[in-house]
Amino acid sequence: MTTLKQVSSVRCFDGEQRRYEHQASTLDCIMQFSVFLPPQALDGDHVPAVLWLSGLTCTDENFSSKAGAQRIAAELGLALIIPDTSPRGDDVADDDAYDFGKGAGFYVNATEQPWAKHYQMYDYITKELLDVVHSELPLNGKLSISGHSMGGHGALIMALREKERFVSVSAFAPIAHPSACPWGLKAFSGYLGEDRATWQQYDAVALLRDGHDCPPLLVDQGGADNFLAEQLNFSVLEETVAKQDVLAQLRLQDGYDHSYYFIASFIEDHLRFHHSYLTR
Repeated sequence: MTTLKQVSSVRCFDGEQRRYEHQASTLDCIMQFSVFLPPQALDGDHVPAVLWLSGLTCTDENFSSKAGAQRIAAELGLALIIPDTSPRGDDVADDDAYDFGKGAGFYVNATEQPWAKHYQMYDYITKELLDVVHSELPLNGKLSISGHSMGGHGALIMALREKERFVSVSAFAPIAHPSACPWGLKAFSGYLGEDRATWQQYDAVALLRDGHDCPPLLVDQGGADNFLAEQLNFSVLEETVAKQDVLAQLRLQDGYDHSYYFIASFIEDHLRFHHSYLTR
């Protein structure tokens, strides 16, 4: 069993914002992740959790410091589990570009070298990390998932493929159809190789078209997002969801961009959405 080392803890809305590190066997490196425990958990209750997946260039600290999620999470009694976006360490392969390598793991299990040794982010999140936090922290086993951009992509594919794990899913500006955008084409060809049939397991639109069940879904997309036209395929996600039997709200928010100001504006909606399913 992985041993967690608590790196830091700060008081926040009568809960605690913590940071942990552990030796991640799936990734063969030391990983850090952040957790917000609401006051109910500190008082002895086991609470439901929302797993948050961040976007390109982020670490586990961006969401906890910029989204303003703790106030609502404390009110609702929700833990927030916030992993890093890639393996880390001097021995981990990297790339000079911001959209590949460290900070850009794309939540896949890499099969190509030199990435396959460490870049097993899908298994790390869905197996190792979730097992660790549920065994070591006061969580009750009920879980939802959310994320932003690359992390929105990760949240969608994990909810579609791990339906027994997540009762609801949401995303901010997700890379919804990575097989058909520059970010995804670069990442998938690099991590997974050129056989595009292997990419489909990591593409939310492809999984929906293939009939995968989706938990209740909420997506917010900024209308002034400078990545909307080229990278995110929001309209394709809308069309695909409309053809499937999915309980979904897909909202285009006029004037909002791709930043954490956008996330902070709607994170309360998302946490209340998840709470409604986590407490049934």
